[in-house]
Amino acid sequence: MGLAGRHVVVTRPAGQAAHFATALSEAGAIPVLFPVLEISDVEDPSSLLDAAIRLDGFDLAVFVSPNAIQKALAVILARRSWPAGLRVATMGKSSERELARHGIVDVIAPAQRFDSEALLELPELMDMAGRRVIIFRGDGGRELLGDTLKARGASVEYLSCYRRGRPRIDPAPLLKLWEQGRLDAVTLTSSEGLRNFHDMIGRLGQAWLKKTPAFVPHARIAEQAQVLGLGRVIPTGPGDDGLMAGLVQYFASHGSSTAN
Repeated sequence: MGLAGRHVVVTRPAGQAAHFATALSEAGAIPVLFPVLEISDVEDPSSLLDAAIRLDGFDLAVFVSPNAIQKALAVILARRSWPAGLRVATMGKSSERELARHGIVDVIAPAQRFDSEALLELPELMDMAGRRVIIFRGDGGRELLGDTLKARGASVEYLSCYRRGRPRIDPAPLLKLWEQGRLDAVTLTSSEGLRNFHDMIGRLGQAWLKKTPAFVPHARIAEQAQVLGLGRVIPTGPGDDGLMAGLVQYFASHGSSTAN
């Protein structure tokens, strides 16, 4: 089988890698966990507490990631139930699973591509005149979603519910696998995570990374990879399923180790 015995680096944040790592293991691969984003609570939770009180005044709540769901709902649902009339939107199967874990299953979400552009194409988000929207996200991030909803007539409020940082992890295990010719693939699921990974592995790792198949589920990540000089960038479909399909297809036609 194409993935049997392949060492595949999983760069999702700690606590979000299990689903994909399990899928890799079931396919015979050896997942190598190397989180490139560290997710932490905001220093001051007062804004989240205030949002919990004001939730009934919104027409739509958008969660941009599983992190946003975990961090926001941990605070909100400890103090109140989710308002029955407040619709929820998100993007990505991982986010949908996380919402369902908290009992929220009536969700507006794109079925194919998992980004802001795909969410904005849905009919439920077209006529936004007079609607109040709250967007739960990390510190910073893209403004496309909020700007577009405002242009469609909505009033939009952003709420930062977690912070992103770069973990302090020893890259030695990765460097050893590369040196042994046994690191077969890297999966990268965000542009920020890619930049962190590039910095975390140092110059020696960067030299090997340029020759290693890097699987990315979005065009923006592929563009960032090319900027950083990665030479073997393989775009895949979105989400874990897209990454798995891309890995299986690639290694079905590559019979020997590709890290050399």
